[in-house]
Amino acid sequence: MIRMSAVMVSAVAAVTVVACVRVKAPAVRPTRGVSGATLWKDPGDVKTKDLFYGQWGAERAPVADALYTFVEQKHTGTNPGMTVRDPQGRQWSVKQIPPGALDVEAKVEVTLSRLLSAIGYYQPADYFLPKFRLKDAWGSHAEVGGRFRLKDEALKEVGDWSWAENPFIASRPYNGLLVLMMIFNSTDLKDDNNSVYEYKNGERLERWFAVRDLGSALGDTRRLGPYKGDVEAFEQEPYIIGVSRNRVQFAYAGFYARYVRNRISPEDVVWTSRLLGSLTDKQFHDAFQAGGYDHETASRFVGKLREKIRAGEQLRGRS
Repeated sequence: MIRMSAVMVSAVAAVTVVACVRVKAPAVRPTRGVSGATLWKDPGDVKTKDLFYGQWGAERAPVADALYTFVEQKHTGTNPGMTVRDPQGRQWSVKQIPPGALDVEAKVEVTLSRLLSAIGYYQPADYFLPKFRLKDAWGSHAEVGGRFRLKDEALKEVGDWSWAENPFIASRPYNGLLVLMMIFNSTDLKDDNNSVYEYKNGERLERWFAVRDLGSALGDTRRLGPYKGDVEAFEQEPYIIGVSRNRVQFAYAGFYARYVRNRISPEDVVWTSRLLGSLTDKQFHDAFQAGGYDHETASRFVGKLREKIRAGEQLRGRS
């Protein structure tokens, strides 16, 4: 009954926000090489990565017991949220956990951000706080927490990018990113969930292509009301059906199956599986702890991820 209620709430929320449009810079959808554009970088020894605080480190993390000042309400999406300012003057975009915790996008987003950044894919500075103190027009009070994304001056969002038209199509990192979306059961591969960031690295201006919104994952891939962050649904969802004409067939049932249908080779899956599988169990658990998951739930998620990784590695030589 609870699970059915979750589907109904998701459906109602989806109808409610049909008229909402995420206001941002125009799409950046080049068909040829763009100077400084990168989708992935060699992560080096991934076993040295900190997956609790992530690539941006503890120094950028939000302070749990700080008093945050309200700036403005979130206007788009199905999850409640707001922009707040901390005592240091830093601004944060907060995606909160809805009442009843029926939608846990905030927890999924932080966890997957940790995993992606550890293996070389770019991510903004995301953290999770289960609760925080807020000062607004009604005074100071406790608020339900969620995903805190730092609005860092060093990282400027300049637009979105398209899965179907970008400088990296058919490259190993691009195909690997799609494989990761299949491993995570990511159901919302909309172009406006992808961001192009400008990052000034010394004298060099880099353009990072990133999947920014990762919350619709770690559940199943049904088209109507897919579960998110649901370990039972994640455990039951099949992964790889087989290999046909040197292309991997996925069990993915979501709206965006066209991005992987008859496009991903066994070598792409093996490369991605080895990359993700190089993380230790402790690192996986740290990523889920960073997203606010308890140890038992994290262990079940990690177990299923390991199962998928083994299935992908077994495709070696299946060309």
